[in-house]
Amino acid sequence: MNIQKLELKSGREKPVINKHPWIFSGGVKTFPKAKNGEIIAVIDNKGTVIAHGFYSANSQIVCRLFDFEHSEKENFTEDYWFEKFNQAFQLRTQFIDFQTTNCYRLIHAEGDFLPGIIIDIYNKVAVMQVLTKGTENLVETYYKCLIKLNIHYLYIKTKISSQELENITLVSGWYKESNSTLIEVIEHNIKFQIDIEKGQKTGFFIDQRENRQLLKQLSSNKTVLNTFCYTGGFSAYALAGNAAHVHSVDISKDAIKLCDELVLHNSFPKNHESTTEDCFDFLRTHETQYDIVILDPPAFAKNAKSVHNACRGYKELNMLGLKKVKQKGFMFTFSCSQNIDKDLFQKVVFSAAADANRNVRIIRFLGQPEDHPVNIFHPECEYLKGLLLYVE
Repeated sequence: MNIQKLELKSGREKPVINKHPWIFSGGVKTFPKAKNGEIIAVIDNKGTVIAHGFYSANSQIVCRLFDFEHSEKENFTEDYWFEKFNQAFQLRTQFIDFQTTNCYRLIHAEGDFLPGIIIDIYNKVAVMQVLTKGTENLVETYYKCLIKLNIHYLYIKTKISSQELENITLVSGWYKESNSTLIEVIEHNIKFQIDIEKGQKTGFFIDQRENRQLLKQLSSNKTVLNTFCYTGGFSAYALAGNAAHVHSVDISKDAIKLCDELVLHNSFPKNHESTTEDCFDFLRTHETQYDIVILDPPAFAKNAKSVHNACRGYKELNMLGLKKVKQKGFMFTFSCSQNIDKDLFQKVVFSAAADANRNVRIIRFLGQPEDHPVNIFHPECEYLKGLLLYVE
């Protein structure tokens, strides 16, 4: 196997030496004669191999690095990839009780030194997001790695944007072994029905698991408003925590239907109410206040250009939410927009608190759980940020 080489401009090797996994086109002196998705070697201007990665011919990020050993490797075997998978799995075993939780993220892209791939596990089913051509080229190998971890069912998910940019030919669907797309899982012993085909992301918002558990601890005898509830993850935890009343709101009729089914499926007490309505409109027009309010909207900033408008949206949402919190109540507020960092999000919430004229204290900084690790050399992996606020 003759590995093609990408040569960096002088002085552009430092980020690679510091193990940042992305190489941008502007730092390249000589491009390789490689196909899109091919594994290439990265060399400095002295000809020394300093890393290996997947070539992306059509992207500004021309190479996503997965190996930083300074050696001339000619082949990356199944054993090499399984070692990465196994290390990721062993890390999860230290934080997740598989007796009470059987849905978790196994591979978090660059956070597990495997760029271009996200794998979530739902009981015995793996859902793989294929984000690059390099990932597509290795799907068979990755499937074999999953089998070694006793995961035999694999469902592939591809995005249209990734298909177009990376020339991915795989389409969403079962890979070899098939199963029902509706899967029952448990998370902290709460039962969820996951639709991996039609559901958002890989089917469920696994990244909010520990934040939902925190809500459960605070919910006893409280009234709870869950906006942007989707299928009712936070609502289920509040009910499991003996909330006095839980109100779930989402603009999607299908989401609300699934939320109601979730409540029935877990045989929770009949103290749950659901409303199909735009959450901004609901917060503006309904006068009821709650002990706990949850704001977990979809990403407002899809790219860097939309950050300004997104901040305006987050500010209005948080101002409306704060007005719905009773005195001495709590508010969980989140942003999953990767382009808005923690400091900016906190400033937006500060501005909303000032306009709402409420005394607000930060009780806890919230984020993604341990199965969504952040590569310290690639802080872009940290996308979920949140605050638990005490509102006087």
